[in-house]
Amino acid sequence: MTLELVVNGRRFREPVEPHVTLLHFLRDKAGATDVKYGCGEGVCGACTVLLDGVAVNACSVLAVQAEGARVETVAGLGENGSLHPLQQELVERGAVQCGFCTPGVVLGSLEAVRLGLAGDRPTIRRSLAGNLCRCTGYGKIVDAVEAYRDRQGHAS
Repeated sequence: MTLELVVNGRRFREPVEPHVTLLHFLRDKAGATDVKYGCGEGVCGACTVLLDGVAVNACSVLAVQAEGARVETVAGLGENGSLHPLQQELVERGAVQCGFCTPGVVLGSLEAVRLGLAGDRPTIRRSLAGNLCRCTGYGKIVDAVEAYRDRQGHAS
């Protein structure tokens, strides 16, 4: 079938086999290499994208399920070459180390803040449960999400 969708503001119309995951479509057809292949089972968060504004694991979604959708990856967040404010908070607090988990952490945290699921520190930690990070220990990530949430006016 032919799949039509928008990735980071760019329209794609590409043939796709029914078994291809959104992750593989994004990486192979749309060139979105910021979407990482981690576990391939939907538990590590490395492949998180926003599908019509909802955070999903792209390895667990078939590309054909995204027909007509808008997909945003972490590369689509910044404006004019600058970092998104949450990305900036992560950098400033040393919450970005190897970077493999960062796209999933950023997109999942943005959704958590938007939905009001980033209240106190334990709530922020629970909202990060689907994102495996082996470098930071999560403390600095939680600090960054808290700071971003407060900057956006979503006080705890």
